[in-house]
Formats: sequence, C-alpha cells, structure tokens
Amino acid sequence: MPVLVGRHAPAFKAPAVIDLQVESDFSLDRYLGKQHVVLFFYPADFSSLCPTELWAFEELLPEFTRRGVAVVGCSTDSVDAHGAWLRTPRAEGGIAGITYPLVADAAKTIAANYDVLAGHFDRAENGEMTFVGAPVAYRAVFLIDRAGIVRHQAVSDRPLSRRISDTLRMVDVLQHLETHGELCPANWEADL
Repeated sequence: MPVLVGRHAPAFKAPAVIDLQVESDFSLDRYLGKQHVVLFFYPADFSSLCPTELWAFEELLPEFTRRGVAVVGCSTDSVDAHGAWLRTPRAEGGIAGITYPLVADAAKTIAANYDVLAGHFDRAENGEMTFVGAPVAYRAVFLIDRAGIVRHQAVSDRPLSRRISDTLRMVDVLQHLETHGELCPANWEADL
C-alpha cells in the first residue's frame, strides 16, 4: 500500500450529499488555501459499525470546525444510498442529522486512488480481469493541509473501529507544528 503522506491528495470530482442535497461535482478544491481537511473512508452505508463512526465525527464536528477543519466522509456507495441513509432516523440505524458532506464513490476510483479499496483485480484463466474480494473501502483517515498535502494517514481493516478523538489530536499536532514550529512528543495533548 503506497503511503500518501507528503504528497498531494489525489484530486477527484464526484457526487456528494450535503444537507440532503446532491452536489454532482464535489471536490476538495473548495478547501484549498482555506482549511485543513479530514477525509475519511468507511466501508458501507446501512451497516452496523459505520454509523457509530459517522456519529462520532458529527459529535466532534464543533471541535473540528473550531480548528478550521472540514470533515468529509466517503464510501463506495451510490449517492442514492447516501441520501436514503441520511433520511433514516438514528434509532433505525440511519444517520439522519449528519451535516458534513458524504461523497459517493460508486465507481470506486477515489478509494482506488487513495489505495484504500479492499480486494484486488486478478486475471482468470481465460484472460478476463475479475475482482477478488469485496470492492468497498477500508476504514481510512487522511489529514490534508491547506496546500492539499496529505500530512497523516491511518488505514484499518473493515472490522476494526477507530477512535475519532485520535484524528482530532492529529489535527492539534499538525496545527501546533504549523503555528509554533515545535515537534510534539508522544501522547501530547493541546492546551485548549
């Protein structure tokens, strides 16, 4: 798996659902020069673990916003699936009330470009290309700076959950470095 840290985040234009409205050409370009971005991937809409993480991002969204960080979610589901899930109440396993953009990567090109697409292509005996495995995204987080450079990435297998506060801590570490030019030791926490 290639490491994207230190490189420009792969560009994309894809449909996204924002406030129950579909934006057909969503891009991270809107944040360049203005905000840091936390782009996170999750495996699937209407699953059991994924909504817990989406809600954890939503609950910490005021803290990300206070730090000038945009949060963007992405899965290999369609924009229609995102919309249906966003209209489903939380009590029924839905994510109604999530306010940050959810990018629909139904073509799986964004996950592939960020190298977080589970499974792989293989050639069958007859020479045809087939996909082996489930073509969904791993759980991944990319912290992208204002210049569009990936500064941190974390990728986990689909059944492994993550702690969203760890992502917020990485934002604090990056912003402390940018502001003060100082390195932060292990387990450092910002004095807020």
